[in-house]
Amino acid sequence: MAEIKVPELAESITEGTISTWFKQVGDSVEKGENIVELETDKVNVEVISEEAGVITEIKAQEGDTVEVGSVIAIVGEGGATPAPSSDEKTVKEENTHDAKETNDKQQEQEKVTSEDTAKDKDVRIVATPSARKYAREHGIDLSTINPRDPKGLIRSHDVKNAANAPAQPAPAKEQVQAAPAKVDNPAKPVIREKMSRRRKTIANKLLEVSQNTAMLTTFNEIDMTNVMDLRKRKKDAFQENHDGTRLGFMSFFTKAVVAALKKYPAVNAEIDGDDLILKQFYDIGVAVSTDEGLVVPVVRDCDKKNFAEIEGSIYDLAVKARDKKLGLDDMMGGSFTITNGGVFGSLMSTPIINGTQAAILGMHSIVTRPVAIDKERMENRPMMYVALSYDHRIIDGKEAVGFLKTIKELIESPEDLLLES
Repeated sequence: MAEIKVPELAESITEGTISTWFKQVGDSVEKGENIVELETDKVNVEVISEEAGVITEIKAQEGDTVEVGSVIAIVGEGGATPAPSSDEKTVKEENTHDAKETNDKQQEQEKVTSEDTAKDKDVRIVATPSARKYAREHGIDLSTINPRDPKGLIRSHDVKNAANAPAQPAPAKEQVQAAPAKVDNPAKPVIREKMSRRRKTIANKLLEVSQNTAMLTTFNEIDMTNVMDLRKRKKDAFQENHDGTRLGFMSFFTKAVVAALKKYPAVNAEIDGDDLILKQFYDIGVAVSTDEGLVVPVVRDCDKKNFAEIEGSIYDLAVKARDKKLGLDDMMGGSFTITNGGVFGSLMSTPIINGTQAAILGMHSIVTRPVAIDKERMENRPMMYVALSYDHRIIDGKEAVGFLKTIKELIESPEDLLLES
């Protein structure tokens, strides 16, 4: 017999949510086979079985929160055995779910509990512990539930369905006595969805940053003419010489960021208690939009990578993010972040700092605008607004402006950027 436990996830992650079970009780598993997917604050993690055998017990259901090290399933020896009936399986799973709140003795006694809850007639209510818990939390009378089970067993989904059902008109006598129930306005329909764990984490992290940093944003604009001309002239040869890797703008901005961080080291810092940590490495996070929200995988050692290596790393991480294949190592330890709202058409924004970092660079749409070349001449040029949001506790305004100005100068003179690299 082998226990399937929630593995160590990352230093800052102590729990996850059961996303999908790939196996059920009675199913055979091979050693090393994925049996369940966990959703964590950052990425999804697939948990494998260390032993071959048969799933004999599942201790946590989809949607349950489980802590690192907790047992979520048992793998027994032998070949596949018949799975239990639907009724037996559901009762067993729901009682197991309540193991977090009851001791072993209480759990054994409460697998199927009956109690007399009716005051006016002799009615025996038979319900699972999880159904009773949900009913208590939501003030639902179990005697009003019509279970789908032919034997009359009330399960948690019966209670949830009753809670979500449209309110039924009460008899006239009761309507006089009872206060009117609050119901949604049918003329103003809404859809209520439970937030995913990752969406809740993103919301909490953004709120935490806004509350715990002295965040300011400074802006500048970049004439993209020269870098666009260089990219146009070199992109075909670049792609041919680097196994199909395309030359985009992100490698130019990443290299410019590294050069600016070396010039203004406070931008590559963070606060730890009473200490200021000045990072002497250049792991740049690149924000990627996915269906489940924004994630920020990290391109490592950007000061040591050439343009093709940076472009290749960004592409690989973006594909992994959209395929939900990012690992925790892909997300940890970034020192600075770049986000490009321009891919969605954003003209200007104030990006929020990522985690404990000191600053974040926001790129935006390239838009042709009239620009004064000198006192006599105006030309239409491809222009991009850029923004630097920074923690004023660490970075002074002079440093922030100088940092952003350095990026502007390097992008407008890509030859200088190549020398800086």
